[in-house]
Amino acid sequence: MTRPAAHDVPRESIDLQIADVLRAAAYPANKDALVDAAREAGASNEVLAMLDGLPEQDYADISAVTKLIGSNFGPGLGA
Repeated sequence: MTRPAAHDVPRESIDLQIADVLRAAAYPANKDALVDAAREAGASNEVLAMLDGLPEQDYADISAVTKLIGSNFGPGLGA
């Protein structure tokens, strides 16, 4: 899967930024790998903070990440 163009990501909604970053990440991925992927994609500081707030663990797939993001940051982001 191709990564989103860095110039497009910051203009997307938070949900779309997270979705693009999570799709571009290679799984399993730990929190640091997700934050690095977001930073490389040019994600907003809000998205970087959300990902940086995740527990230190390995995430098997996108749904493992979105479940935690949804529970930590409200409705709309969880799977």
